[in-house]
Amino acid sequence: MVDDAAKEPGEAQDTASGAVGAEAASSDSSRPGPERAVEKLDRPLPEAVRRRVVGLASDALGGLPPGELPQSLRQYVKFTPARRAKYAATALAAALEAEPAFRVRIAERLRLGQPDLVKALESGSVPGAADPMDVAAAAYLVRSAGWSRLVAEAGEEAERAGAEDAVAEATRLVEKLQAELAEVRSAARADLDRQRTESEGVRREAESLRKKVRSLESDTRRAQAETRRVAAELEAVKAQGAAERSAAEIEARRLRHRVSELETAAEQGRRSAREGRGVEDMRLRLLLDTVLQSAQGLQRELALPVSQIRPADLVEAVVPGAASPHDVARRGLAEDDPALLDQLLAIPQVHLVVDGYNVTKTGYPALPLEQQRIRLLGGLAMLAQRTQAEVTCVFDGQDLDVPVIMAPPRGVRVRFSRTGETADELIRRLVRAEPQGRPVVVVSTDREVAEGVRKAGARPVASVLLLNRLARP
Repeated sequence: MVDDAAKEPGEAQDTASGAVGAEAASSDSSRPGPERAVEKLDRPLPEAVRRRVVGLASDALGGLPPGELPQSLRQYVKFTPARRAKYAATALAAALEAEPAFRVRIAERLRLGQPDLVKALESGSVPGAADPMDVAAAAYLVRSAGWSRLVAEAGEEAERAGAEDAVAEATRLVEKLQAELAEVRSAARADLDRQRTESEGVRREAESLRKKVRSLESDTRRAQAETRRVAAELEAVKAQGAAERSAAEIEARRLRHRVSELETAAEQGRRSAREGRGVEDMRLRLLLDTVLQSAQGLQRELALPVSQIRPADLVEAVVPGAASPHDVARRGLAEDDPALLDQLLAIPQVHLVVDGYNVTKTGYPALPLEQQRIRLLGGLAMLAQRTQAEVTCVFDGQDLDVPVIMAPPRGVRVRFSRTGETADELIRRLVRAEPQGRPVVVVSTDREVAEGVRKAGARPVASVLLLNRLARP
């Protein structure tokens, strides 16, 4: 009802406020002043009455002009009534107690909303059907005769009602708890009986299981002993089989190698029989060309005079452009110096034999085998073109699943070892096929290959030497 009054037009509010003010003034003037001035509460405002008074004030606060509000309440004007009752409760209660003018304005708003209740209080009678809290709150705001008594009685009645409610609630709670306790005790007794029955069944079952476990443990120990015996026999059989298989594989490799050598010897014999002296003539001619070119190269290196020696030529001196005795120490080169390979390839009729995978897996092992072959053969082709040397590159072909399809680069002979033969064996056969005296350079880091070709008269060099030479522009 207070909210409805607060929402009336401004003119109606002012007219009603003036009428209520006049009525309040006439009512106040009809009562003795000293009696109203001394009437006050002898104890703090009961909490229930205080909440009701604050609720009435918060509802009426929005309908008052801001100029008529105490300074402490102006910040709450824009709040909703519920928020004002929650956040401005203390400020509203203090303003009602300390600001009589503000309390009168709230009382006027109450008079508009509940005129029957206010008139009954001013006439000294209390409506029997009214809520005691509403009566106490209205008496506190209007300050009619005996208002402090009404407020105190409302507080006492609220306390009695609260105490009675608390006692009734406590009684209901006790009864509820007693009923629940009885149910819990009954359920506990039932659970106990059930657990005793289940425990007895579990005990008998556990005893039966223990007997079964003891029997199973005995069977398990026997089975484990038998398993260990069988495992020992199996290991012995495996070891014997592995030894026999290893011996058979070694013998098979030896026989395959022997068969391969016999086949090679037979093929060479047949070729020699067919060609007659063609191979020997070719080897002799190649050796003669090698000797002649070596002699010519030696003559150029030593700068031997073509004409007759003159006495002045025998006088020791440094010839411009010729090497001095101090330059002799410069001729020693490191094993990985690319200049060493250049010197070897400058020998006339030299034959360079390369262990392909040994070089590629030393230089670039992360590439696939096909890419390794392509990269190495490309470098050897450029090297053969620059040095005019005979170049043969050998790859291990015994593990090839399919034939390798490739176009050998110009100037480089490419060979794969046959099934059952390694690249090292093919390299040794190539070296043995050369005539005695022809310079042969074998590139391989394999110590066994190096020792074998050195005994056959070839010069072994490390793979890193060729890699350094190919890396040089």
